[in-house]
Amino acid sequence: MSPARPLRIGLSARLLHDPPRELGFRGKTLQYLEQTVAHWLLAHGALVFMVPTVARGATVERAAISMRDYVRELDGLLLQGGADVSPLSYGEEPLREEWAGDRVRDLYETELFWECVIQGRPVLGICRGLQLVNVALGGTLYQDIATQVPGALAHVDRQAYDQNEHEVEIVPGSGLGRLYGLTRRARVNSIHHQSVKHLGRGLAVEAVSPGDGVIEAIRWSGSSYVMGLQWHPEFHGAGERGLLDGSPVLEEFLEAAAAARER
Repeated sequence: MSPARPLRIGLSARLLHDPPRELGFRGKTLQYLEQTVAHWLLAHGALVFMVPTVARGATVERAAISMRDYVRELDGLLLQGGADVSPLSYGEEPLREEWAGDRVRDLYETELFWECVIQGRPVLGICRGLQLVNVALGGTLYQDIATQVPGALAHVDRQAYDQNEHEVEIVPGSGLGRLYGLTRRARVNSIHHQSVKHLGRGLAVEAVSPGDGVIEAIRWSGSSYVMGLQWHPEFHGAGERGLLDGSPVLEEFLEAAAAARER
């Protein structure tokens, strides 16, 4: 009997609409991935496929290949971090110009997300990915934690980047609670200035920042596996700096992908 093929995991693309002149792509849009998240998946035996947009501009323009075609070939989807979700995507105007986010990416990832749900493919959202899931399911965001959440901790440090850390509290009896057993509090990195305000339909909170109540993990109760983490588990090596090991979450996601492939 030949061994089963590795899982095929789609990775949503980051978009760079105005590349620096020195890259040599003046007037073009770049689509790319951050290598750590790809290597995190590869290290757990999955093949990684970056999924490009199938549209040009801010409107969905049909191509010869559709999202349905792409998702049909995948076993799961990971929504990676990056630019802010645009307030326009949840019915608000940006309070400041620099919080306008990436509406083009929102449209692309929302379509990709819903195609995965329709086809029963599991979805794991990281940082921006969690926020995109919440908005896709009808939720809203705080445009800026520091100015909109009373008593907020420092959830982002532009200088320290992935060295900024704080505690999270795991909700007992939740999916994360089952994954991490007796661990109720743990340290994670924190690289975001936006967060969940109102939860989307069918979502439950699985972890919070105990210092200010900011939502740090969510899970969907709908027809397929959908999980979101506000921190970047791919930046957590096992035991590194005492941070929460991200392997249990990834292994659960990949198990869901394997189960979906068998259906």
